[in-house]
Order: sequence, then structure tokens, then C-alpha cells
Amino acid sequence: MMSSNPYLPNEFKSWFASRSWSPFAFQTEVWQAMHKGESGLLHAPTGMGKTLAVWLGALDRMDRAHTSKGLQAIWITPLRALAADTCEALKEPLQVFAPHFSVQVRTGDTSSHFKKKQEEKPPHALITTPESLTLLLTRPNSKKTMAGLKVVIVDEWHELLGSKRGVQTELALARLRTLAPEVVIWGLSATLGNLDEALDHLLGGGVEGTRVSGRLISGKVAKEVKIDSLLPESAERFPWAGHLGLKMLPQVIKELEPVATALVFTNTRSQCELWHQALVEACPDWQIGLHHGSLANEERLLIENGLKRGVYKVVVCTSSLDLGVDFSPVERVLQIGSPKGVARLLQRAGRSGHAPGRVSRVTCVPASVLELVEASAAREAIQAGAIESRLPYSCPLDVLAQHMVSMGLGPGFRSDELLREVRSTASYKDLTDSEWDWLLDFLSTGGSALSAYSEYRKLQVENGAYRVKDTTIARRHRLAIGTIVSDASIQIKYLKGGRLGSVEENFISRLYPGDTFLFAG
Repeated sequence: MMSSNPYLPNEFKSWFASRSWSPFAFQTEVWQAMHKGESGLLHAPTGMGKTLAVWLGALDRMDRAHTSKGLQAIWITPLRALAADTCEALKEPLQVFAPHFSVQVRTGDTSSHFKKKQEEKPPHALITTPESLTLLLTRPNSKKTMAGLKVVIVDEWHELLGSKRGVQTELALARLRTLAPEVVIWGLSATLGNLDEALDHLLGGGVEGTRVSGRLISGKVAKEVKIDSLLPESAERFPWAGHLGLKMLPQVIKELEPVATALVFTNTRSQCELWHQALVEACPDWQIGLHHGSLANEERLLIENGLKRGVYKVVVCTSSLDLGVDFSPVERVLQIGSPKGVARLLQRAGRSGHAPGRVSRVTCVPASVLELVEASAAREAIQAGAIESRLPYSCPLDVLAQHMVSMGLGPGFRSDELLREVRSTASYKDLTDSEWDWLLDFLSTGGSALSAYSEYRKLQVENGAYRVKDTTIARRHRLAIGTIVSDASIQIKYLKGGRLGSVEENFISRLYPGDTFLFAG
């Protein structure tokens, strides 16, 4: 029977009824809060309708008249690989509620030509990453672009919290609150222990450090998660540690035989390659895919699209498939080796049965005796509801220094105004005047150590505003925005020119002529 909740708009009610659906209580609670102009954090199990909750709430706040123009909603995703899938998910309700609305993606994969078109004619809703959002905020016309912003949604906030990318996101949100004071901000989280702290870091503070009130909504919906383990035939002959789990290959094949589609998670790319190769050799009739971060983007998309269509029986993967993407055909998840955490195991379990009413099942496959103990401990922790916290950073000056240079691009900033904005975030609420003055001096003169080098004098003061005036410094900074640090990588190609992906330079440097290694199966 359809809910009679007074905060459920009639158009939403009709849409749900047409699909024989009934909204969950947490969804109507989100719509109520967003209708009132409240910000907040929604915490609910994977596959239970978080996206629908905040997106319909966003549509309720947006001006959906045919004459409406300009950017009204920003959806921040931690992985650009999720952007295309998220875009399709957001477009589905639009066909009914606002068919004239445009939703576009802006990530590192977006061409410069298309980015230029977006700046000339912004879409109504934009899906982007923290890095691309920061780049957008460095544009000279960012104030005009963001003036009509009504809603910002941060997806997978549990993945960003506790990382410097999360701090970068906090600073970007503080800037958006300055450019669009009435904006409503919501975060989505699936597996997290410290929810109150997560809410504080998502919403930050207001003018002069006053706290922004926010709603913490938990989607307490019954979602059955089944966790079990494969046991070795003989514990006496099972290794104690340091193995990749291939001794369990016969048991894994037996588990996968009756399953139509399954994900096999590994903890490293090398382990992923070895397991993929072992399964291909043992089961040549199976359609088996491979997915990890070193593969070229087009290779990963090929696997993802095949998963959605149910083409593959098994896909061996790493954390590259941990988040967000909805692969409805997936029936089972196997975790090779230690899950490395309760939240991660729950997240991966949610890749199967990714819909309300379906069972999510993950089977742990220990590679050693100690990992058998770890799997048992993780299962007990999940049953007890003991999920790890993600401890956020406090006042990382390197991220702030980068943000200050970013804000110095375009029209620049005034010291007191940007300081007040920065202190409105939870991560920098305790930033001292001396730390701020040191940063200004360092970025303007290079400080006591680097003052002799002109390239470190990034900011210049002009009429009381700090700006980046050197075009070379500005261009170099835009190319390096972000907090993800990785080793230099080398492209892997076929002799005829086809690109497979990339590997780290330090890995290649340890190889000798004649050595062989597996890549892309």
C-alpha cells in the first residue's frame, strides 16, 4: 500500500505507484528535510535506494520550468569510472519529472572541447569528481556559474572521509557555500562507524565558525547479508601466511559452477592477474573478465558493460569495482584473502543482490590460516554492527596550500575572506593565524628555504587581492590539482600500437631482459 506521508509529493507518489513500489521511510524523511532546505547525511545499506532518495529531493528543490537555465545541481563522485553509470541512473527519473533537463559529466576523461561547451552553456546538473570540481572553481566565471546552485550531493562520502581528497572536497564545499549561500548539501554513505563526525566534516560551519545544522538519517531497512567462508580440505597442510590463495582454486571453482554471474575480489593487481589466469586455464569454457586500475579505461568499460548485460560468468577484480556501480546480474561475491576491514567486506558484499529485498552474499576465501581467523572476526564484527570509523584529517597544510593557489587563479582572493571560508570547514576550524600567515608568506615568497626560486613565488598581491599572475605557474598548477599521489607509470602497448594500460615505473625497473609478467590476463 502506498505511503500517505504528507511530504511525499503527488508526482513522486504516482511514479512509485506506476512501478508497484512503495518508498522507504528514510526516503520520505530525506524528501521532507530537503523540502525544508535542510542539509544532511544519509546512511543506508548498499542497493537500498539512497540515490533515488536524494535525487528526487533535489528535483523537488530545483526550478524545473522549461525556461530555467544554468547549473542547479552538482553530484560529486569519488571515482570518475562511476560517473557514466551515475549519469544514467539520474536520467531515468528525469524522463518523467523534467525531460528537458540536461545532466552531463565533467571528469578527467571529458574532452577539453566538451568542457568549453559546458562553460558556455552549463547543464542543469553536473556529475564530477573533487579534482574536476576544484578546477571548475578556478575558472574566472565560477561565481556566475555557481550563483543558481541549489543542491550538492556527495556520493560515497565514507570513501572520501579520512583522506586528503575528503579535505579537498570540504574546501570545495566551503567555496560553494560562499558562492551560493542557500545551497543544500547532502552526503551518501553505506559503511561507516563515526557518523556524527562524518556529518560535521560534510557540512562544516557557517559565518564566523557557527555550525551548520544538519540531519543524520539512517536507512534502517532490513537487508540480509550472508557471509561465509570456504574451508581448506586439510588445515594441517594449509599455509600460515604469505600466499595468494591458489591452493583454494578447486573449492572456488566448485562454488562458482552453479552461479550465473559472480565477482571475485582480490587485494592486489598481481593477485588479480594470477587468479584470472588460473581460472581461465582451469575453466576455458567460462566467460571470465578482468578489472583493475592499471587497465585502460576502454578495457574497464568493456568489462563493466558486459557485467550489466550478464555476459560474464566471473569477473576477477580489485577495489576498482568496490563502489557505486549497479551490476544487477551479480549473484555472488567471493573475497580472496583477508577482507582488510569490516566496512570493505560489507561494501563488497553489497555488489551482489544490489536491490531491495535481495540477499547480498560474500564468501571469504582464505589464503592462509591467519586469514581464516580474520574472516571469522570480520563476520562476527558485522553481526555485532561494529563498523570501523574513518578518522578525518585535522589541518593538513599541504592541501590548504594547494587550495590557496587554486583560489588565486582567476580573480584571486582577499586574505581575511578566504581565511574565514577555510575556517568554516571542520578540518580547518582550529587553523591558527600564524599557520595562515606562514602559508601566505610561503606561497608569495617561497619562504625562508625557497625564496631564491621564482617558480615558488606563486601568489602576488595586487590591490589587496592574492592572485597567480604567472601563466606558466597557473597552467602547471591546473595540471597537478589533486591529492592522489602515485608512482610514475609507463604505458603498455601491443607492437601494432593497441594500448593495454599502464604499470608503475618502479615495477618495470626491477625486471631483466627475458623476464615475463602477466598483464590484462
